[in-house]
Amino acid sequence: MNARIAVLTWAIAAVALAHGASAQATRDSLRLDVLQTAAERHDPRAQQLAIRESQAALRLRTIADERLPSITGAALAQHQSVVTEFPAVPGRPAVSLLHDTYDAHVELVEPLLDPTRAARAASERAQLARARADVTTALYAVRQQVNASFFTVAALSARHEAIVATIADLETQARVADARVRNGTALRGELAALRAEVLRRRQDDAQILADRDAALRVLADLTGVALPSDATIALPALERQVAESRARQDSIAARPELARFERMRDVLSRQADVVGAQTRPRVSAFVRGGGGRPGLDILSTTFRTYWVGGLQVQWAPFDWGRTSRERQALELERDAVSADASAFRDALRRQTLSDVSTIGRLEGVLADDDEIVALREQIVREAAARFRESTITVAEYVDRQTELLTARISRGLHRVELAQARATYLTTLGLQVR
Repeated sequence: MNARIAVLTWAIAAVALAHGASAQATRDSLRLDVLQTAAERHDPRAQQLAIRESQAALRLRTIADERLPSITGAALAQHQSVVTEFPAVPGRPAVSLLHDTYDAHVELVEPLLDPTRAARAASERAQLARARADVTTALYAVRQQVNASFFTVAALSARHEAIVATIADLETQARVADARVRNGTALRGELAALRAEVLRRRQDDAQILADRDAALRVLADLTGVALPSDATIALPALERQVAESRARQDSIAARPELARFERMRDVLSRQADVVGAQTRPRVSAFVRGGGGRPGLDILSTTFRTYWVGGLQVQWAPFDWGRTSRERQALELERDAVSADASAFRDALRRQTLSDVSTIGRLEGVLADDDEIVALREQIVREAAARFRESTITVAEYVDRQTELLTARISRGLHRVELAQARATYLTTLGLQVR
């Protein structure tokens, strides 16, 4: 009974340990969607959005404050060499205006009607929307950089795994050759050839690991995430997502560049509204109070206080076609932006056609890769048996191993290339890889 309990305890512990190791491996695996999100957050341009929003808030507040009255003050002191003189009349002596005059006043102006205010606020909000689209577009470009670095690491990892398997096979046969040399049934040259091949494969593997470490450093710099040199790559399973996307006939409407083009057109429309609003009348009320000599009574010779108030209208209905020409120029700019958007759509559509063709080709190639590797493994097993029986040379066995290594590398690279083609297709459409 105690023995059964002990066995059960060890079994539970082993399962828990295996589960923990599996969970740790999952946590440590590099996932493309997580790295893309991290890269977008780490990019310094992500801070521009908050900056643009703060700028827009300040400008909108300035426009809104134009509704408040403005207060100005002015003072004037002057001397005139010649003034008007009034000749004497019966009962009144001759009078002349003052050579020295003084005036100081404060004026308050309250805007009552300004058609440009709403148009300028709408233009500012359109500018903010375009700034957001600019930042989103800039950050989206980081995804392609992450894709390139991620799949470079994946391809180098596939090469590393294939070479490690080949080294293990060669070391096994080297031990067999060593035993045969000690027994006097083989020459030392055979053992030397196998050991030399092992060393050559290790050199190749060291170069691959160095290149992989460099690619990992680039990926870490892009994402701001510390990546261990032994991190494993989790190729994204995108077959279902790509199939669903193609079944829905997804267009490229999700690309942020298209939203940016739309925001650019919106900005130009709002700017045209501002130009048109400038030809409409603006009305404001004013009141001015102050004191001076002679004040409002030009014949007075003493300091007097005064005030004056009323309405003022500013209107420039005729501008010799300037407003019309500016609006036409903005419309032409909108047409240019629309042309750029159409060209961008066409370019992406052609790219998706290329991506779909690549995906189809690699899916067909992968169907044969497993069979090719299986056949090469069978050939190597037979070659190993014949090598142990001394019916083939070391060179022939190494050739069979090289052919198997090539097949394994090709299969690994094709898997990486297929995952990359699918990720590129989704990224081209503007869809999030998941």
